[in-house]
Amino acid sequence: MQTLTIRPAVTAPFDPSFQPAVLFNRSFAARLKGAGVPLVLALERERGEISRFETLIFPPGHPDFNLNFTYVERLVKFVLWQKGGFRLYVGGPAQIADFLRQAYSPHGQRAFDAAFMAQKVYEKEMEIVSCAAAEVPGANEPGKTLGRHLEGCRVGFDLGASDRKVSAVMDGQPVFSEEVIWEPRKHADPAYHYREILAGIQTAAAKMPRLDAIGGSSAGIFIENRPMVASLFRAVPPERYGEVRSLFERLQREMGVPLQVINDGDVTALAGSMAIGENAVLGIALGSSEAAGYINPAGRIMGWLNELAFAPLDYNPQAPVEEWSGDRGCGASYFSQQCVFRLAPLAGIELPHDVTDAEKLKFVQEKLQAGHSGAQRIWQTMGVYLGYGLAHYADFYDIKHVLILGRCTSGLGGDLLLDGVRQVWQAEFPHLLNQISLHLPDEKIRRVGQAVAAASLPSLT
Repeated sequence: MQTLTIRPAVTAPFDPSFQPAVLFNRSFAARLKGAGVPLVLALERERGEISRFETLIFPPGHPDFNLNFTYVERLVKFVLWQKGGFRLYVGGPAQIADFLRQAYSPHGQRAFDAAFMAQKVYEKEMEIVSCAAAEVPGANEPGKTLGRHLEGCRVGFDLGASDRKVSAVMDGQPVFSEEVIWEPRKHADPAYHYREILAGIQTAAAKMPRLDAIGGSSAGIFIENRPMVASLFRAVPPERYGEVRSLFERLQREMGVPLQVINDGDVTALAGSMAIGENAVLGIALGSSEAAGYINPAGRIMGWLNELAFAPLDYNPQAPVEEWSGDRGCGASYFSQQCVFRLAPLAGIELPHDVTDAEKLKFVQEKLQAGHSGAQRIWQTMGVYLGYGLAHYADFYDIKHVLILGRCTSGLGGDLLLDGVRQVWQAEFPHLLNQISLHLPDEKIRRVGQAVAAASLPSLT
């Protein structure tokens, strides 16, 4: 597909070929020079909820019309993983809808996304509807209020790919927290996951006089407490995935109290909103993968997927391949320990073998703390990624605050990440310095804040 050459003002130390999506989109818009025609996209998901995105593209017959395909393909992939949906309305030139229909066919370049999103998440076939811009349905995004319930004796848990955290919380104050290394992605028997999660809940519950409610934060896509897709259960065979879907319902029956579990990114955003005392919060956790969540200006969780780990942000044709989807340039390769491991050889760091990923990350972080120049450049590179990535996200989210959490932000790494963001924004997006506040919580909140915020999810009534 036709593309554009992008020259960032700030070069990532270990990735001089990085092609930020936000700069591509700005270059595309500038190249239109007033010649654009409307393209209106709408994604429909469960309960008739609809998200819209409006933009301009080159009209049919224009010499740059083929550039639309690169722009639209990456744009649709981003909003699909941001918002979610099984039906895509394409209001604009019929050639665009035809192109997308082919891309999201069983043998198209986005076959993984179509099968994953429609069949696994929404249990429907993906549909692409071609229509005029004026015929695209209007937005319907009510959102919902969750969390902020602090009364009583609660347990909150946070399930990551490398560790599981749990907290006992009494009237909003944590009285006990525990972090346990586990490897859920390597276990095919759902009984392992059930036992591990139950053990954490019971350990925390034993630290309080009673148990009133349980709230959970977990990597994956959840609909009504059901893990539709989650990397934690990647090894579970399809014929046993029903046990995964019912896992939290069974835990609730076992413990006999209200239980609510949602995506860990949304809990990150909730934790930020509760701590800051304001809304319009984008939370990003840089851990085993990238987790993201969003609280809108009205304080509501929108029901969007916010699976930015799969959303493209680097348009370099040789960008790293995301291990699950097979696509290039997606968030998980830039905002997670996967990025640290990818850049370590360039830093002259040989990772230890036969240890967990959590231990590998700790190994590199110890070198960072010791002043290893190569390790410093790893986090400086990630800081440049984050600066351009957040600028891209700001085109799709109404943001006043960004909260950054996760194991990759521990120690000196967090400060280097924020330094990189500010460097990029000063050079390319100075308006964002006044528009968005960056928050890097203290070490304790970074590591267990998710579990404490998760505890506030269920209402006692």
